[in-house]
Amino acid sequence: MSRFKRLSHVIWCCKYHIVWVPKDRFRILKGPVAEELYKTIHVYCGRMGCEVVELNIQEDHVHLLVSMPPKESVSKLLGTIKGKTAIQIFRQFPHLKQKPYWGNHFWARGYCVDTVGLDEEHIRKYVKYQEKEEKRQ
Repeated sequence: MSRFKRLSHVIWCCKYHIVWVPKDRFRILKGPVAEELYKTIHVYCGRMGCEVVELNIQEDHVHLLVSMPPKESVSKLLGTIKGKTAIQIFRQFPHLKQKPYWGNHFWARGYCVDTVGLDEEHIRKYVKYQEKEEKRQ
């Protein structure tokens, strides 16, 4: 099986490692909030034709390794994910709109993105086991 995927006029393999954080890096992404976030990210990636390769939600940041078609942009994907997950989380957990938390802003403005080349397996392991390694240190 080839690592490439096909659309009607293109053969592609575009994978990205993306990391983003909640506003003020609050350590809130745990328990039911993390579970809701996990489900919502999978739903909206699927709706945009993207495949979640690995997803690791830690208390203060999210790692996403995603395969996406070249017709989509990383900024559009992250805009959709961050916007829709914020709406969903505020709907499910209205107490998070109260102080000392966010008001109407759940995520920090930026994100980090890196392309995945031939070292995909190494990055997959990093995303999957990063939390254990962080706790060990």
